[in-house]
This record gives sequence, structure tokens and C-alpha cells, in this order.
Amino acid sequence: MTQEQQELNFEEAMSQLEDIVSQLERGDVPLEQAIDLFQKGMQLSQLCGQKLSQVERKIEMIVGADGELAKKPFQPLSEESDTLG
Repeated sequence: MTQEQQELNFEEAMSQLEDIVSQLERGDVPLEQAIDLFQKGMQLSQLCGQKLSQVERKIEMIVGADGELAKKPFQPLSEESDTLG
């Protein structure tokens, strides 16, 4: 991943990724260019995943615990439903 890509914020990376997907879906891109676009898209996808993971780790929920406010790590809904069912 290039330094330039690492400096992108999430929205910029997603926008570039959407552009790449659109180009590849049209199917009129020469093979060599398609491979380069695919590679760049994979790098952007990885970057977006990393940024989401960082944000997820930063999010904390304030919950009531025995009448007191406490902080606990954020758990996405899918993980909560796994432990409830």
C-alpha cells in the first residue's frame, strides 16, 4: 500500500474503490489495466477494513452497571445476537 493511499480518509478510499468497481463492471478495460485496478481495489478495501477496525476499537458504550455508569468495549449487533441466542 502506498503512502498516498494510507493518508486517505475512509470516505476518499471508499469513493476511489467505488470508481474502480464501476470501471471493472463495465468490462471495457484492457486486461493489464483491469489487473492494476483490481490490485489497487484490493489495497483500498484492506485500508477501509483497517480504518473501520480502528474506529470500532475506539467506540465505547456507556452502560448502567449496578446503578453506576461504566464503559465497556463496543460490540456490534451481530456479536451481541450471537451471545443472546
